[in-house]
Amino acid sequence: LGTPGTVSSGTYDIEIAKFFPQFRTVSVECPMWVPLVENREYDSPGADYFVEKYVEELFAQEPEIDTIILGCTHYPLLIEKIRRQVADRATIVTQGELVAASLRDYLNRHPEMDAKCTRGGSCTYLTTENPDKFTDLAATFMQAPVRAEHIVL
Repeated sequence: LGTPGTVSSGTYDIEIAKFFPQFRTVSVECPMWVPLVENREYDSPGADYFVEKYVEELFAQEPEIDTIILGCTHYPLLIEKIRRQVADRATIVTQGELVAASLRDYLNRHPEMDAKCTRGGSCTYLTTENPDKFTDLAATFMQAPVRAEHIVL
């Protein structure tokens, strides 16, 4: 399940085929999910409708799906609705879990790189958009207060 851009790129299909050529992948574009998240409607009845629509579209393509990858950083905010709709039909994997596990594995295999990583750093958020809007949405993703500064590039 991904954004129209991600699905049309075929990136997940290509990468999965490299490691598991015997796997069959199917994808569904979910063009309404990002706007639902960015407009803070991810917990609304409208979100229920669009989660059901896209999940069922996926299972209509292939009823035997065993794993669903959420191919967008916004989608975990819809995870509870997605889990309810998928029920026990498939395992759901978010990008964050995959990226974190991959990075952990890489750093374990390359201690010289891990040694170069700093600890206890700080984070500065800069945006070319309205900083108040960015701050509000970023706090939702981070589940912590965020302060952004406006910059001009």
